[in-house]
Amino acid sequence: MTILLFLVPLALLLGLIALVAFMWSLRSGQFDDLDGAAHRVLMDDDVEDDQ
Repeated sequence: MTILLFLVPLALLLGLIALVAFMWSLRSGQFDDLDGAAHRVLMDDDVEDDQ
């Protein structure tokens, strides 16, 4: 039962850290362009030199 005195605050701390990391990623613009990366994968930017 005493392990709960350790695990409950630890779980709350980890949840708070995850929330802070998510809020930081929102503010820094990590989720601004979700479709851009998907379209860049399909684009062929390689230029072949005909010599």
